[in-house]
Amino acid sequence: MKNPFAQLTSLERRFLAVAALGVFIVVNYLVVWPRFSDWSKTTARLHLAEKNLKIFSDEIAQKASYETKLKSYEGEGATIPPEEQSTEFLRAVQSQAAQSAVTIIANSRLPQRTNDPFFLEQIQSVRVSAGEPQLVDFLYKLGTGSSLIRVRELSVSPDPPRMALSANIKLVASYQKKAPARPTAAAAPAAATNTVKTATPTAKKP
Repeated sequence: MKNPFAQLTSLERRFLAVAALGVFIVVNYLVVWPRFSDWSKTTARLHLAEKNLKIFSDEIAQKASYETKLKSYEGEGATIPPEEQSTEFLRAVQSQAAQSAVTIIANSRLPQRTNDPFFLEQIQSVRVSAGEPQLVDFLYKLGTGSSLIRVRELSVSPDPPRMALSANIKLVASYQKKAPARPTAAAAPAAATNTVKTATPTAKKP
């Protein structure tokens, strides 16, 4: 069998070689060259995965520490019965107002919030009149120490007749929720005892 390429002229062979080279270049351009950047992308993704793995492993190793802190936080806060929280809240605000020489003009209780799993928020809106130093002292000392009272909203305006400042303040106090009682194991039902009555036969006289 004769070689088909042997029957081609030199010009036809050159044309065939150029065509094959063109096909080779086109295939590489469409298939091979776009994949040159895949190695760098794969390496970057591998490094990112290793970094995330280290972060997650470090956080998992801190589980015991987080549980200890959680128990500590659960034990903090004011252990005040829910029915007395609003009264205690207002009493604390009035006490600090008296110490800071701040006059409470009006106050109103707003609905409480219970979204937090550990704390219950009591909200009070108060309108006060005071000088600037007294007002700053009042707001600062409300949130110092072990107090869980903080200012959520504050608006201040001048009070010319009294030569002082008038402020509308929304205060929030966080009180620890009562821990739910742990379910106790149900008492096992007492086994029913069936009493069997036995009849004693009476002897007949002969």
